[in-house]
Amino acid sequence: MSAKVCFVTGSGRRIGASIIRKFASEGYSVLIHVSNSVEAGESLKSELIESGAQADLLQADLSDENQTLGVIEAITQHPFVKQRNGLDVLVHNASVYSQKPIEDLSMETMRFLNRLHIEAPLQLSQGLIDLLSSVNGSIVALTDTSAGKAWDQLSHYTSSKAGLRQLMLNLAGEYAPKVRVNCVAPGAILSADWEHEHFSKIIQSIPLKRSGDVEDVSNAVYFFANSPYLTGQELFVDGGWALNSS
Repeated sequence: MSAKVCFVTGSGRRIGASIIRKFASEGYSVLIHVSNSVEAGESLKSELIESGAQADLLQADLSDENQTLGVIEAITQHPFVKQRNGLDVLVHNASVYSQKPIEDLSMETMRFLNRLHIEAPLQLSQGLIDLLSSVNGSIVALTDTSAGKAWDQLSHYTSSKAGLRQLMLNLAGEYAPKVRVNCVAPGAILSADWEHEHFSKIIQSIPLKRSGDVEDVSNAVYFFANSPYLTGQELFVDGGWALNSS
């Protein structure tokens, strides 16, 4: 039988790239997706092919509905998928994380985040459901540990991520029993350029007293993709941060 296939959005760098590397190391054929990070994606593709893995790169701006449709078509027609006669794992990882004071938050920014974090994952899930169903595949979304909390200057980010979480829970019910849907919520894993000082303070409140590694997240995604009796779950990969945060 041909190799299982995994597609990860926003996977040229950081956590997305780690997820790709994890699945490739486990024998999956992997489809890397990038929007602007084409050079990083090409480098990752070359690295994996040199190591003996099957890897390819797809480029599209998921904030554009038509380009997202193009990605669905490219996956449907891709040799990896045709050989497998299906798609085993779809990972919704693509995200934008930035601060914006509520008084400066525009409708344009809000729509962009909702498009990227909610609409594009829905569009991809709907467009690829037949391929996922044919091999009893799995969807995993990268959510966030902010659910139920108020995070300063992150209303656009946290609310759209909450929407993604709820969408995935609904899809878990609607796509069962053929396709399983779960969420991984990373905690303090990688700091953005603008939050280094804040990130250091967060580490002090984490029971394990350290930040996580990207491999902690990719291992959790792989765990869900290969746990046939788990669906509709969200796993916090946060070193216990949620125990002490309010």
